Amino acid sequence: MDQRIINLFDEYTHKPLIRQEFIRRLIIITGSVAAAMTVLPLLELNYANAATIPEQDDDIITEDVTYQGDGTTMKAYYARPKKAGRYGNVVVIHENRGLNPHIKDVTRRVAKAGYLALAPDALSSFGGTPQNEDSARELFGKLDAQKNLSNFLKALDYLKSKLESNGKIGCVGFCWGGGLANQLAVNAPELNAAVAFYGSQPKAEEVAKIKAAVQLHYGSLDERINAGIPVYEAALKAAGTKYELYVYEGANHAFHNDTAPTRYNEAAAKLAWERTLKLFKDRLQ
Repeated sequence: MDQRIINLFDEYTHKPLIRQEFIRRLIIITGSVAAAMTVLPLLELNYANAATIPEQDDDIITEDVTYQGDGTTMKAYYARPKKAGRYGNVVVIHENRGLNPHIKDVTRRVAKAGYLALAPDALSSFGGTPQNEDSARELFGKLDAQKNLSNFLKALDYLKSKLESNGKIGCVGFCWGGGLANQLAVNAPELNAAVAFYGSQPKAEEVAKIKAAVQLHYGSLDERINAGIPVYEAALKAAGTKYELYVYEGANHAFHNDTAPTRYNEAAAKLAWERTLKLFKDRLQ
């Protein structure tokens, strides 16, 4: 697909670009309304591809839970191994679409790999993630950044309080959640591992606070996010932080999301996930 179309869609999903303007510009690029309407379904998420690990998988247990956040009751999706034992903990942080079927599937993947996995809904204070993605993105702009961070820090405490927890804690985030994973690394000294997929970088002066091992995944075509890599990496090196940084050639923003047909990159997604699970095995077990 024309990279200009993918870049436009990225602008639409991450900046205050209303849908009418997005469609108008899509028509200009594709040359006609008919062509734009043909391309549109290929850009938008297809949750029919979301369940790589079924809810009824024999090895895991899933449930909807709540925990006390910063002045609000947080909704979350929880998945854990069915077999009795003590397990490492992973907070899974969604994109700027909220807690959707894809992120729930990723949470089950983490549990299937042998961890207690919790995916909080950042939009809990608004009643939870709405089905309409445009509405969800609008709500993200209304979040109080400090309270939102506090809500996810409390998620770490919630997981560690579980009887099945071994006390070691990590996080993995995607897009908006990748940026928040970096923020958790800065603000949670107890964090053992933080994995950020194409997430915005923290302020360079805050990087020295990071105690966790950090793993960063980027698509080479994601110019918007990649612009912050050099300063972040320089700060990580200066602080002596344990980190891994991977840039996947030919991959776009959201390359790990298998419900995003035009941006999903199977080879990059598979390799990045293998690296993620290796870090969790090294740091959380």
